[in-house]
Amino acid sequence: MRIAMLCYHSCPLARLGEREAGGMSVYVRNLAQALGRQGVQVDIFTRRHNLEDPQAEEIAKGVRLIHVDAGPPLAEGSLAPYLPEFERGASAYAEAEGARYQVVHSHYWLSGLAGLELAPAWGARHIATFHTLAEVKLLADPEGEEPPERSPAERRIVAETDAIVVSDGHERELLARHYGAPRDKVTVLPGGVDVETFRPMDRAEAKRRLGLDGKRVLLCVGRFDPLKRYDLAVSAAALLQERHRVEVVLVGGDLERDPEAGRLSKLAASLKMDGNVRFAGTVPHGELPWHYSAADVLLAPSYYESFGLVALEALACGTPVVAARTGGLSTLVRDGETGYLVPLHTPECYADRIEVLLANDALREAMGRAGRRRAEALAWDAVGLRFSEFYGGFMTEEAVR
Repeated sequence: MRIAMLCYHSCPLARLGEREAGGMSVYVRNLAQALGRQGVQVDIFTRRHNLEDPQAEEIAKGVRLIHVDAGPPLAEGSLAPYLPEFERGASAYAEAEGARYQVVHSHYWLSGLAGLELAPAWGARHIATFHTLAEVKLLADPEGEEPPERSPAERRIVAETDAIVVSDGHERELLARHYGAPRDKVTVLPGGVDVETFRPMDRAEAKRRLGLDGKRVLLCVGRFDPLKRYDLAVSAAALLQERHRVEVVLVGGDLERDPEAGRLSKLAASLKMDGNVRFAGTVPHGELPWHYSAADVLLAPSYYESFGLVALEALACGTPVVAARTGGLSTLVRDGETGYLVPLHTPECYADRIEVLLANDALREAMGRAGRRRAEALAWDAVGLRFSEFYGGFMTEEAVR
């Protein structure tokens, strides 16, 4: 079986937290590698973001990453105008290689539009994974902005694609409610985590390594986006300062270019927390386990997370998670067992749950062990096998029809 994955706007090799690079990039890379270990051939097509990138490179056994020229590498603004160029480039590469794909799996709405063109041309089935949905993001944050063409494009993809994969049942219900997606067209397949890379490290050693000795560490990881609500982490930490020596560590983001970084810095100063908020910048993926292990608590206060990869990585490292009761987070985090789900987006609610964990070492350690067990059940090899079986069964069903 040969699969083409489309990850148009974000390179799967980008560091988590870089511009346009979030959990989806990690998800695509790890899913492809897990499929490669199952014997599935995978070609990942992405837009060229760096002139130094080779056109094609093998990133794992059976997995190639193919950079397609489509607009300037550091294009500003909408990438939608360059989609036809991307489609032509992907088609030309496949033709030159003599590659024949049975399935095209697109990731995000821009890739979904490309998939609607490429899959029929290649005689392949088209499966879409949205990762986030415009209508749901705007409901979660009415002040947020989305490209005007995004929601109509997502509706078209829902209507025309062969199948849709989501990470949990909550997202399937949202697709049905807001996009009219037939439930039998949507399959729930959870994402996974690399449990070999993400594993518990010695917490004291991790804190020494990162210069966090003697501090209670609250960690946030990911792109700087208002939807992530890292301001809640800073504000909640301020409420705890009298009782605990708390440091908020923010991993990810472009400190020079992200307006959200400036906003968070000003907030920290206004709360007299500027000496207790560390902007760590982007971190190589292999170094992230040290950050998760140094943390006493991972905070995920997002308005909306379709999956919640960061929370799962933290659980794999034995770190409890305090998260918003939303999207995939409400499935990954088991309230009272591996962390806490917070029903309201207020600093007081987050501070209350964090306080419980910081004040009770035995509880925090027990939740960490439970989190590790939860993560082991979602190891990528097991998840990759489920995807491989789904692709094969889906093609069989379509052939019968």
